[in-house]
Amino acid sequence: MQLHDVWFVLIAVLWIGYFFLEGFDFGVGILTKLLARDESERRVLINTIGPVWDGNEVWLLTAGGATFAAFPAWYATLFSGFYLPLLVILVCLIIRGVAFEYRAKRSDEAWKRNWEHAIFWTSLLPAFLWGVAFANIVHGVKINAAGDYAGTVLDLLNPYALLGGLVTLVLFTFHGAVFTALKTLGDIRDRSRALARTLGLLAAVLALAFLVWTQADSGDGWSLGALVVAVLALLGALAFNQAGREGWAFMLSGLTIVAAVAMLFLSLFPDVMPSTLNPAYSLTVVNASSSPYTLTVMTWVAGVMTPVVLCYQAWTYWVFRKRIGVQNIPAH
Repeated sequence: MQLHDVWFVLIAVLWIGYFFLEGFDFGVGILTKLLARDESERRVLINTIGPVWDGNEVWLLTAGGATFAAFPAWYATLFSGFYLPLLVILVCLIIRGVAFEYRAKRSDEAWKRNWEHAIFWTSLLPAFLWGVAFANIVHGVKINAAGDYAGTVLDLLNPYALLGGLVTLVLFTFHGAVFTALKTLGDIRDRSRALARTLGLLAAVLALAFLVWTQADSGDGWSLGALVVAVLALLGALAFNQAGREGWAFMLSGLTIVAAVAMLFLSLFPDVMPSTLNPAYSLTVVNASSSPYTLTVMTWVAGVMTPVVLCYQAWTYWVFRKRIGVQNIPAH
C-alpha cells in the first residue's frame, strides 16, 4: 500500500470519528426543540454535551488539515466548488459555539430563547449539509480538465444529495436521542427512548434507500459488506433501545454511522472526487496527493500525536460519564 492510499484511509477514519462524535451532539442540539419541554430539560440536554462538544470538533479541524496537506488538489477543488454550503456550515459552527457559551450569561428569558433557537438551527443545518456534501463527493460533480468545479450551487442540490442530507439529519438526531437516553434520568430518559424508536425506524428507511442507491451506482464487494453492517447495526440499536440497554444502543447507533461513512469512502476509492463530465478528469489518490516526502513527515507526526489525542478525549468522556436529570439543575 502506498502512502497516498494510507492517507486516504486515515482521512476516512478522521471523518468517521467526526460524524460519530459530532453526530450525537448535533442530534442533542436538535432535540432541544423536539424533546425538551421546559427550561430545565433544555439545560439537561445542553449539559449532556457541554463538556465534550468542542472536543468533538477537533476531528473536523484535523480532517480538513489532513486533506489540505495530503491531497491539496482535492482540498482546493472541494472548498472552491462547495464554497457556499461549507461557508454555511462554518458560520453555523461559529454561532453554535457562541450560543452554548452565551446562553446562560443573562437570566432574561428572551435572551435564552434566542440562543436556544440558534443552537437548534445551527445543529440542524450542518447535520443536513454534511450529508449533501458527501453525497455529491461520492456521486461525482462537474470537474473540468483543469481540476476545477464547473457546476453551480444548484447542481449540488440533486435528488441523491438531498436524500443523503436527510439521511445524515435523521441518523444524527437518532444518535443524539440514544445518547440522551444514555446520559439522562427520569422522564426525559423515557421520552428519549420513545423518540429514538421513531427516529430509528425513519432512519432505517432513508438510510437503506440511500445506501442501496450508492451501492448500485458505484459500489463493490467491500462497500456491500459495509452496507450490511450498517443495516444490521441500526436494527440492533433499535432492539437494544427498546430493551432499555442504552449503552449498547448507543454503540450500535454509532457503528451504523461508522459503517455508512466507511461505505461512502469504499465506494469512492481510488477517486477522491469523481468527475461527471469525463472520468479522465476525476481527482484520484494519485493525481491529487502531495509528494512522498510530505506524506512521510505527516505519517510520523500522526503516529506520535494521534494516541495522545485519543487518550485525552477518552479520559474526558470517562470523567463526565454520569447521568444527569432535572434534579441536578439548580433552581433560579
